[in-house]
Amino acid sequence: MLMLRSSASLVVSLPLLLLPAAACGQDPHAGGDDHAERMKHEHSGETPRATAAAAEAPGAEVIEKEVIYAHLDGTPVTGFLAMPKDAVDPLPGILVIQEWWGLNDNVRAMARRFAGEGYVALAVDLYEGTVATNSDEAYAAMTKSMENAGRLSDNLRQARGYLKDTVGATRIGVVGWCFGGGWSLRAALEQGDGIDAAVMYYGKTVDDPAELAKLNAPLLGLFGGQDRGIPLDGVRSMEKALGELGKDATIVVYDDADHAFANPSGERYNEAAATDAWRRTTGFFAAHLK
Repeated sequence: MLMLRSSASLVVSLPLLLLPAAACGQDPHAGGDDHAERMKHEHSGETPRATAAAAEAPGAEVIEKEVIYAHLDGTPVTGFLAMPKDAVDPLPGILVIQEWWGLNDNVRAMARRFAGEGYVALAVDLYEGTVATNSDEAYAAMTKSMENAGRLSDNLRQARGYLKDTVGATRIGVVGWCFGGGWSLRAALEQGDGIDAAVMYYGKTVDDPAELAKLNAPLLGLFGGQDRGIPLDGVRSMEKALGELGKDATIVVYDDADHAFANPSGERYNEAAATDAWRRTTGFFAAHLK
């Protein structure tokens, strides 16, 4: 039995809020390329500027708790679980995957928002306790994690198992932003029928037909047309490959939006694109998980 604490409204200390900046991750199957280096250089010295949108409350009262959802080589991994306070019947679940900063206040806030939409949301911790406060720390944490991509895959498999077996989630979706966006897609590719719907926000794209052929879940991809870190040609190449494979995939490009357009405290936040992307995300999950 999970004992969770009530959260009637979203309370965030805005000056300390670390939200997804425009740096994302590398290809999950590669030990590294120049992508992370370019992102670090492009956004060196950026400071998130908090806005009212950063403290948006969930649509309904939620309860929450830190939980151990995985063990990796005997080491426990702690995540953040949120669900509707008045939930009675088993609910669909959503894996919420961090951006490159780690499991911070923003990721918890997003988990609360999904819980407010009627889901059990588990925000995972791919850095296993590390939370970055500047670009150098984020770059170091991300590149270190990528040295063992198999460990990240195992982390997400156990997270999915926790939602299914411990919480009793009826169906399971996955969502992530930038670094987490790439891993949202990768989780859907690697876990097959274990994932029922996937949403990726401006994450590393994949256009290899042999890899994309593994995709069983419906996919929603949300990208910025001005994003230099996730180039539009790569987005279109993935979209083309998915179409040729007959996959259930919807790719949305916001022409005027940059990378991290959905980051409400970032310097590239685009309110119109972020609002539409959230509408599409919640509609997509409602259609495929409920």
